Amino acid sequence: MLFSPTSLTECVREWEDLEKNYQQIQDTHRLYKQKLEEVTKLQNSCTSAISRQRKKLKELTVSLRELYLSLVLGNVNVTLLNKQAKFAYKDEYEKFKLVVTVILFIVSFTCRFLFSYRALDALFYFLLVWYYCTLTIRESILITNGSRIKGWWVFHHYVSTFLSGVMLTWPEGVLYQMFRNQFISYSLYQSFVQFLQYYYQSGCLYRLRTLGERHTMDLTVEGFQSWMWRGLTFLLPFLFFGHFWQLYNGLTLFRMSQLPQCKEWQVLMCGCSYMVLFLGNFLTTLAVVYQKYRNNQGKSKIL
Repeated sequence: MLFSPTSLTECVREWEDLEKNYQQIQDTHRLYKQKLEEVTKLQNSCTSAISRQRKKLKELTVSLRELYLSLVLGNVNVTLLNKQAKFAYKDEYEKFKLVVTVILFIVSFTCRFLFSYRALDALFYFLLVWYYCTLTIRESILITNGSRIKGWWVFHHYVSTFLSGVMLTWPEGVLYQMFRNQFISYSLYQSFVQFLQYYYQSGCLYRLRTLGERHTMDLTVEGFQSWMWRGLTFLLPFLFFGHFWQLYNGLTLFRMSQLPQCKEWQVLMCGCSYMVLFLGNFLTTLAVVYQKYRNNQGKSKIL
């Protein structure tokens, strides 16, 4: 309803009220402009902070990627240009295997004898997956740069990666607990054998390299020397015992797959993986030993 003053006095009073309201509107508008300026400043500050955060996050992502690649590939370009770089990378590769082998030994010992938690088991399996994946990448670089790695050992690491990944996905249950201690005990023994292999192989390579008889990127001991038999005959029983343990694991898993309560696909997949590992390792080791034996016999006849 519109205001309709009936006297001059009412009109004056109404005018005064309007003037007061106008002053209040001006004060409110002034406060609004002040708050708007503050909000604009805060908005600009937030926008700048977000931009800085995104830039730092991008830089951190690049740094972490380079950190991860340095762990996987080592401190090297894919193409090694000289013998010193090749030897340095090969030496770093061997030390990487030694360090991770020690870590795997400690973790598997902890899982086997100290703590029995599925989360800790999963961490151990994930470490195995990462380790074997890293080995395949590093060995590809070594092969690219002239290393004479036998094809089976590269394939062996792919199978081991698959096996560890399947163990990682195996859910907690009766069948998992039936095989858990056997698998971790085998892993513990495997770490021990890899530790022996490292010292045998590195000793042979460094001695041969000192004598100037070896290729700087070789991983296997070809061109066998008679003095190597002492170390190899000590190492072979441990290797063959590990191979037959793989056979035992495969047979155990195949028997478990026949149980009525077996519902997990991981049981049969792990069994097949262990059989492939046993056949490949056993036959390849026999072939290598036979080759070294013939080479050694031939050199003995010549002497």
